[in-house]
Amino acid sequence: MRTIVRGQNFEVPEVDRRYVEAKLHRLDRLLGERAEATAELRVERHRSAATSHVVAVKLDLDGRPPIHGSARASTHRAAADEIIDLLERRAVDQKERLREPDHPGAPSTRSGVEPEPVPGADGSRRVVKVKRFALEPMFEEDAVARMEELGHSFFVFVNAEDERVNVLYRRRDGDYGLIEPVVGGEYAVGRVRRRA
Repeated sequence: MRTIVRGQNFEVPEVDRRYVEAKLHRLDRLLGERAEATAELRVERHRSAATSHVVAVKLDLDGRPPIHGSARASTHRAAADEIIDLLERRAVDQKERLREPDHPGAPSTRSGVEPEPVPGADGSRRVVKVKRFALEPMFEEDAVARMEELGHSFFVFVNAEDERVNVLYRRRDGDYGLIEPVVGGEYAVGRVRRRA
């Protein structure tokens, strides 16, 4: 796997560069020789010393979606330890998903023919997976950065300004959109009347 380690506005010490490269090579067996890893190291002075050193990694995989991740710690080496463990789990998850027969990127059981989707008993689509995760309050800029880091096209978060759930999404023109859900319609009218 080809690896690139660079600093953002500073020269990466050779000892840190070698450490991060060695850690990235742990992923060789999962990703193969045609993958490319880019690690960017930076120091954020406005943060506390315990989280001021950041290692952000992007894994470009041969014909598969890229994997992104970043970690913060008191040193670049500690952040590299954290991010490599995370990326290893994501790479394994992605590999397993691609093996599932109903995954769009998985090889088809019939030559060149994708499997037909299986509808519900009444012919309608159904929910086949539920995902639960903790929402942490953050500002819009942080949500954009986190969405980009994850490589997703949308991101659900609690807006730190008003403590309401928001949905950030990438628009076709490359900009971002923000959905701020509000309870409305008949549901809200009925609730107001009952309270009065």
